[in-house]
Amino acid sequence: MKACIVQPPYSRDYAKTEEYFLWEMKKFDECDESMDIIVFPESCDVPCFAPTKEDNLASIEKYRGKVLAKASETAKRCKAIVVVNVHAQEKSGLRNTTVVFDRSGQEVYRYYKQHLTPGETSIYGLDTEYTYEYEEPYVLELEGLRFGFLICYDFYFYEAYAAIARKNVDIVIGCSHQRTDTHATLETINKFCAYHTNAYLLRSSVSMGEDSPVAGCSCVVAPTGEVLADMKSKIGSVCVEFDPKKKFYKPAGYGGDMMAHWQYIEKGRRAWKYRPAGSAICRYDGIMPYPRTCAHRGFNTVAPENSMPAFGAAVSLGAEEIEFDIWATKDGELVSLHDCSLDRVSNGTGLVWEQTYEELLRYDFGVKYTEAFTGLKIVTFEEILKKFACHTVMNIHVKLWEHDEDNLMLEKIVGLIRKYDCEKYVYFMSSSDKALAAVKAYAPDLKICVGHDKNRPYEIVERAIKLGAEKVQLFRPYFNKEMIEKAHANGIICNVFYADTEADAREYLEMGVDTVLTNDYLRISKVVEQYKYKVL
Repeated sequence: MKACIVQPPYSRDYAKTEEYFLWEMKKFDECDESMDIIVFPESCDVPCFAPTKEDNLASIEKYRGKVLAKASETAKRCKAIVVVNVHAQEKSGLRNTTVVFDRSGQEVYRYYKQHLTPGETSIYGLDTEYTYEYEEPYVLELEGLRFGFLICYDFYFYEAYAAIARKNVDIVIGCSHQRTDTHATLETINKFCAYHTNAYLLRSSVSMGEDSPVAGCSCVVAPTGEVLADMKSKIGSVCVEFDPKKKFYKPAGYGGDMMAHWQYIEKGRRAWKYRPAGSAICRYDGIMPYPRTCAHRGFNTVAPENSMPAFGAAVSLGAEEIEFDIWATKDGELVSLHDCSLDRVSNGTGLVWEQTYEELLRYDFGVKYTEAFTGLKIVTFEEILKKFACHTVMNIHVKLWEHDEDNLMLEKIVGLIRKYDCEKYVYFMSSSDKALAAVKAYAPDLKICVGHDKNRPYEIVERAIKLGAEKVQLFRPYFNKEMIEKAHANGIICNVFYADTEADAREYLEMGVDTVLTNDYLRISKVVEQYKYKVL
């Protein structure tokens, strides 16, 4: 197979856009029938840096169709597979898209960039909806070969290499820019990608100038990690012949069987040692849509409150949020319990902070709910995180802060949040302004929610503004529409505790409440769902 990798010039001067677009068109015309596959870089329809969203859209509108038409024409003329990258207009918005044309000039596949840069979302407003759902890496089968894909920022997510490798791909196509990394860095990434996927990497990027020490490095790299071609910052194209079916196998450890590097890694993989991942991961708090339903103490109409069965029932049904309470035991263990007393929900007696964790384990926290839950033990904060971190947003009511404002245990509480890598999925709710201020000082990246203070119930929004809180948890009936509007005007999300009837839920949603806490998750979530895309 003969591959042609194209590396166009690129500039921050938007005025050169037409000149650089014409360069691309000329390069298409220079391709010939000796080539089997031709790869162009990311954003062929935006040949120069677009400083504004309007400039970006104008360039896309002017050049996208021409790029796609030229790619199709070139594929047909050269009888080659042609790969280009443009901003395709899909139903949900513009997407950074790699498009593949077969040798007849027919479009056969579109790969959408899986990891969008902050600029692509905040400045250019590209569609991100598809990136929040689990998606198995797609493999394009064409002419007996298996193709995998990456686009620019995707190259930095090395965990994706393992997923691609398991698909037994022959070639990885990389349409890229990566305009700030040095040649040494890019070469390392490129070699690692090819070696780890046991595939040939065909990567096309852009030149920031022939003397530039950054960007570029359009390349062909073999599965061994051998670089067959590397353009550095040269402007133009390079052609390389290779056998795409020639793989690399090595001993799996000293004296081991011969296998691909990724297969050797899979033998010892312990995925649970890494960051939470997989199809169960939900959108984090900052991007999960409103309104939401929060399962108060879990789905506690079907299982004991603040228990793993209650949390699991809510999460399995798709609860955007769960709420639970935590206290500290006499020996400093963090446990989930609503009351400070054990009497109501267990066969024990006394106050939670007067007993050690081992002493609490003697009690049954299920039998008073129903005999079916006999033997249920008190659950720790860490157990909740270990099972449900990143599977739902957690509204954590830290009761111990309201009991003892001098011993907030921030190091342990925040430490567990960081241990389970769920900073974006949690927020702390408390009625103690002192405690919430301490959280903001100790861990400013974590969100706080101001709770009801019976001595000043209608001042909750003012308290939140003063504390720099992201949320308030309104307590019925001590709130009104004006308070909600004031909170929203200051960028503050409004929870309400609570609604267990459909009528109450509708009333609060019509008032503008963002998150409804409920003890009856399934019933109320159906009401909230009706308001997902309704303009209130």
